[in-house]
Amino acid sequence: MTDALFLTYQQRWAADTAQVKLWEKSRRIGASYGEAASAVLHAAAAGKLGGDVYYISYNKDMTASFVRDCGAWAGAFQAAIGATGERLLARDDGRDIHVFDVPFASGHHIQAFSNNPRNLRSKGRPGDWVVVDEAAFVDDLEGMLKAAMAVTMWGGHVHIMSTHNGDDSPFNNLIQDVRAGRYPYSLHRTDLDQALAEGLYQRICQVTGQLWSAAAEAQWRADLIRRYRPNEDEELFCIPAMGGGAYLPRTLIESCMPPADRSGPLVRYAGTAAFNDRAEPARAREIADWLRDTIDPVLAGLDPARRHVAGMDFARSGDMTAICILEIGATLHRTWRALVELHNVPFSQQRQVLHHLLAALPHFTAAALDAGGNGAQLAEETAERFGKLRIQEVKFTEAIYRDAFPRYKAGLEDRTTTLVRHDDVMEDHRAVQLVRGIPKVPEGKTDARGQRHGDSAIAGLLANMAADADTGPLTIVTAGARGARDLLRGYAA
Repeated sequence: MTDALFLTYQQRWAADTAQVKLWEKSRRIGASYGEAASAVLHAAAAGKLGGDVYYISYNKDMTASFVRDCGAWAGAFQAAIGATGERLLARDDGRDIHVFDVPFASGHHIQAFSNNPRNLRSKGRPGDWVVVDEAAFVDDLEGMLKAAMAVTMWGGHVHIMSTHNGDDSPFNNLIQDVRAGRYPYSLHRTDLDQALAEGLYQRICQVTGQLWSAAAEAQWRADLIRRYRPNEDEELFCIPAMGGGAYLPRTLIESCMPPADRSGPLVRYAGTAAFNDRAEPARAREIADWLRDTIDPVLAGLDPARRHVAGMDFARSGDMTAICILEIGATLHRTWRALVELHNVPFSQQRQVLHHLLAALPHFTAAALDAGGNGAQLAEETAERFGKLRIQEVKFTEAIYRDAFPRYKAGLEDRTTTLVRHDDVMEDHRAVQLVRGIPKVPEGKTDARGQRHGDSAIAGLLANMAADADTGPLTIVTAGARGARDLLRGYAA
């Protein structure tokens, strides 16, 4: 059992001093209870160290519960408070509003009222907080936040907490915009399993006088999920309901493809059975010739003044290995300058191609490589050669998909990313689906030929991650295509 007053996820939230912070959370994990403690400490602090706290939720019962928790914490912290109760306050339009009010000896107040955005107008002195609880269920969240953000002008803070209420709710849209980088807000996420790992059920046992055991916790979890069915994903695991369908609309993808005469090329090499049966030196010589005749002219056309990154989705035989070459323009526009695909090519020759590309890229900054399964060895070898600061070895998890795809989608929506014009690129991006609320390529082939699995979309996602990477200052030597061949001449020996 933990002796800490708050569980770890409550501590992380309380310690986060971001002006605007969001928390997508499981039901009943103690978020509001912990926030009440922070609100009391803030309102009880004298002078500029504290401030007023304005609490808003979607119904009166929840608001009253928060005020009761604040009163209990005030007693526990021995914070001097006045008479707590409901009061009438004048709104900026002259109408009266009912407010739960907790006054402190510091001169600050905790005030809780209904979720009408007008109630926040004229609020917001230096140091004040606005807390929006169960934000996904607030009637006009967009209007509420529009009013709440005024407190940040004078150094105030806005705290937004909620479970989900559908994938098209303003709360989920805000979460996706934060993940996409559109807003510089802090984002927390705590589902049931993370809360349990950080002591939720142990704390429940402490409070209720039960004896904790791992078996009892597992049974409690199973029973809870059964009670919440069919809504357990949304209520307990931070997965908004109604998720499903194509994540990237066809019209959006096509709008990011230039005319054919201005598009970067899609270049492919397919290894035949005869090619794969040859000895490695013979394969290396054939690939060296292909690189010289097909790839080097593409590399020679890259802008030597611009930074370049790469993303690689690895496959050995069933799917396509896709390598996206991405240019970062002077305006930070991201352009696919080439897409290189390999089908049924042995590991050593995939390494040969990848290392040739990276060595020849002008101002090569970073690459993100698929390090799952068979791709792990190539990613590790590439990181050893080109530097671990520049090479990200990515093992895909739901968290990576959840965080990375909104940023990638934002670049398409904002028209700050240009793709290669090709039907396979279109279909790969169309293959990305919302699976239990998380954008990813589902299991199984995604093309009629049975050779693809959204490969170029994943390569583009990885290239976008490489472009976002902070690699630090680099001393860059541009080798060019000829220099790259010299560096890699050992492959064709």
